[in-house]
Amino acid sequence: MSFVRPEIAAGLFAARELIAALAISAFGLWLIWLGGYLLTPLGLGILGIGGGSAVLAWRRMRFGQAGEAPGAVEVDEGQIAYFGPRVGGVVGIPDLAEVALVTLRGRRLWQLKEANGQSLLIPVEAAGAERLFDAFAALPGMDTATLIAALNPQTEARGRALATEVEERSVWRRKGAGVVVR
Repeated sequence: MSFVRPEIAAGLFAARELIAALAISAFGLWLIWLGGYLLTPLGLGILGIGGGSAVLAWRRMRFGQAGEAPGAVEVDEGQIAYFGPRVGGVVGIPDLAEVALVTLRGRRLWQLKEANGQSLLIPVEAAGAERLFDAFAALPGMDTATLIAALNPQTEARGRALATEVEERSVWRRKGAGVVVR
């Protein structure tokens, strides 16, 4: 028998990494409060680690989207795989050329484009899609704040009809030599 409501338990479970990072930061603050030549620098170091971990945990927590979409996402050994009921595929992380967020008929999808022109669409709400945050964060030059901001709903798009609207928002593009379209 649980004394905690299921919604609260689910929220605490989703925020478990953030809670742990805040506990580490609180331990660092406690060591600083104790003072001394040994505990103060040690506490500052622990506070820095806890604070940095808290920022990453907060961004990772905001990246996960509520809802249900068909399919499952796997991230393993440098590859992103999406297994859907009708479509799916595998993309190598080193082969990625562009990551975009596409809105198609009201549904948001990650579009992963390879250098050879192939692309893979992954629903934002698919099972395991929160694993994409770490894979995207490892891309060279990726700004995680931009990644999180892309998931925020667009205010100007709310008034338009979603049935015919297709919106693409580029989040990351690999720098370097590539195909030039003129």
